[in-house]
Amino acid sequence: MDASTPAGTVTVGAYLARRLQQLGVAHLFGLPGDFNLALLDELLADGGLAWVGSANELNAGYAADGYARVRRGVSAVVTTFGVGELSAVNATAGSYAEDVPVVHVVGMPATTAQASGALLHHTLADGDFSHFVRIAAEVSASAVVLRAATAARSIDQALLTAVGTSKPVYLGIPVDVARSLVPAGALARPLRVLRSDADTAAEFARALTAFLDGTAELTVLAGPRLHRRHLEERVRAIAAQPGVAVATQSASKAMLDESHPANLGVYAGAHTTAPATRERVDTADPLVLAGVVLTDLLTGSFTHAFDPGAAVDLQLDHARIAGDVFYGVYLDESLRILEQVLQARELTSAPPAAGPGAPERAAVPQAGDTPLRHAELWPLLQDWLAPGTLLVADAGTAFYGALELTLPDGSDLLGQPVWSSIGYTLPATLGAVLARPERETVLVIGDGAAQLTVQELGRLLTCASALTVIVLNNDGYTVEREIQSPHAVYQDVLAWNWTQLPAALGAPGTATHRVCTGADLVKALAEVRAVPGRPALVEVVLPPDDTPDLLRRIARSLS
Repeated sequence: MDASTPAGTVTVGAYLARRLQQLGVAHLFGLPGDFNLALLDELLADGGLAWVGSANELNAGYAADGYARVRRGVSAVVTTFGVGELSAVNATAGSYAEDVPVVHVVGMPATTAQASGALLHHTLADGDFSHFVRIAAEVSASAVVLRAATAARSIDQALLTAVGTSKPVYLGIPVDVARSLVPAGALARPLRVLRSDADTAAEFARALTAFLDGTAELTVLAGPRLHRRHLEERVRAIAAQPGVAVATQSASKAMLDESHPANLGVYAGAHTTAPATRERVDTADPLVLAGVVLTDLLTGSFTHAFDPGAAVDLQLDHARIAGDVFYGVYLDESLRILEQVLQARELTSAPPAAGPGAPERAAVPQAGDTPLRHAELWPLLQDWLAPGTLLVADAGTAFYGALELTLPDGSDLLGQPVWSSIGYTLPATLGAVLARPERETVLVIGDGAAQLTVQELGRLLTCASALTVIVLNNDGYTVEREIQSPHAVYQDVLAWNWTQLPAALGAPGTATHRVCTGADLVKALAEVRAVPGRPALVEVVLPPDDTPDLLRRIARSLS
């Protein structure tokens, strides 16, 4: 957009940029390509969006996912047509599976080229320009190619869909459409986030009051979709009500401080660490499922013993009480109603104790000079973590080791246990630190996982200050070894010199450490803590056949 733009109009690219900013987006992830250059110029013209270039589109998609989770809103990634957008599909699929509203913006060939079926580069040379839109539609809540005449309306509808469903959406924008002019008047009215139907919400409130009548003890299982609606404070308010106990799924661990007296800890069916927690959830009557996702890794390979059909189930866009479904009652509203119903209860006697509480913190072992193993690593790491830390743990060894920790108050665990794509967390941490640069962040990732997305390490370390990257070097895919064929050649990865990577990838000021024993680890972590504001990478050498206990149990169930 320039001075020649007629008054009262903006380009399509500028319109999209303004809408994204109104939804809280401040950073734009992606890569340039010849079909999105005009679009990028328009998106970045007013300076309201900061450009974050990635090494590849997969990393950009992962970074946008992490940004949306921590920023607690939508995010945006921009790629070019064909070669660029296909590289991002795995990230988009992960966002879809885990309910993260990422807006995937694709710069496309001009409408005239598409209409004529021109055999352009980055196409399949068959004149069909819709192949990749159809692919995107499979992992997006909405997939649309903009036309100049209806571009503003299509942008608004797509963004509302992303917010309302908490799923990714796809916007294909041809080169000529990116600079087409649309009326700017609608921008004066920010998009209205979807609200619950008032009559249905009132009906749900009455039904919930009757269902919980006389209930002195209530068990809540809190799932990851509560994070997507930023409802952590509401969960804390519900947990403060008499007789309420809250267990969390692994994807929402520490949503409620693990020191909270109402916190039962993590529930995962047969893989639940505390037997009392498993019994409390499996035998709860009534049981409230709040933002829960019942996948294999979140239910202990479907070993949960409670009946979801008999529970109160609060989901993103509906609520259910046993067999009665209330469509159009969104999760923020249904959780607010639950809190009000609990506050209005008239208890005839004191409710029972909330429950067993979270597991006790593991005793910190004396750091020794023998080769480090997981049984020593995780208690030492737990003892070092500061309150308020964002702990990011990659799928496999890192995530299931982190689940055994009792995190300090104010901390969060970020992982991807539903999609479980290894390597996700390294670029996702980039998005997380840009969303909350003031927060101390610790990334724990295995060597095999890190090799998939390590291209983003340099940018990550230069963008963050309060960041520690811990690479678990166990010579390959330890989780796969636990499942099957531990000595197969395909389980190994090439050995890298991890402590030299930060400098090679553009972050020479990073402090690096290589540790092989518990004593080494304690010393390295103390040195990291002694120099706040300086990013650090700690390579932790572990045996290839050693795993956290929880991961070993899960691997056996998978095998």
